[in-house]
Amino acid sequence: MVIVSRNNPVVKELAALKEKKFRQANGTFLVEGEKMVRECAASGLTVRRVIVREDYAGEEFPFSKVVLGADAFRAVADEKTPQGIVAEAEIPRYDLRVPERSCLFLDGVADPANVGAIIRTANAAGYREIYCANCADAFSPKSVRSSMSGVFFVRLMTGTREEILSALQGVPLIAADMDGENIFRFSPPEKFALCIGNEGNGLSDEVRSRAEYTVRIPMEERTESLNAAVSAALAMYLLGRRKFE
Repeated sequence: MVIVSRNNPVVKELAALKEKKFRQANGTFLVEGEKMVRECAASGLTVRRVIVREDYAGEEFPFSKVVLGADAFRAVADEKTPQGIVAEAEIPRYDLRVPERSCLFLDGVADPANVGAIIRTANAAGYREIYCANCADAFSPKSVRSSMSGVFFVRLMTGTREEILSALQGVPLIAADMDGENIFRFSPPEKFALCIGNEGNGLSDEVRSRAEYTVRIPMEERTESLNAAVSAALAMYLLGRRKFE
């Protein structure tokens, strides 16, 4: 059966997952595009169903399937030029715990595209444990898309700053800040938590005051700052470069 109406309850339920409150209530999020759906399935996350446009002729997946007409599919998809397939997957839930190795602490990163891009690089650079306080939702369509499947493979833990700092007790915190030591001259401890702050305001005073180290990325004059995702990427690789040598 092909569902053609945007007002169909199934279409409304799926389209609502583009909003955080409905993702939280339902415990699921949307994954768009054939490659992303394939990688989501391969990651081990639970896929509840796939949603395909009636003209979709790509890869088939062994999940419950909903077929939508073009107009109904546009109501569900978030991309401007959708590929014709979307998956509804369960949001993984992880309790706060002490990290097994070096990790990230995102403190108030507000742009979902930055959150997704940071997750993408973290997955590539080996920072598989990511703590988030007051951040944009990593499972929003924009963040999932920016993560390029990275969100499927990292352990995302959320909590208040105090809860996260408690979980990180005993792990040296490295604050990324313009007033810090030149990161190219800095020798990090074997295990650490790299702290990345808000795009406009930087790290909170609470996190900054708890940091054992502060590092900066040197820049030419007349350069105010780098994008948060770019800064995080550079810092992740520079601090973890020993593992790639």
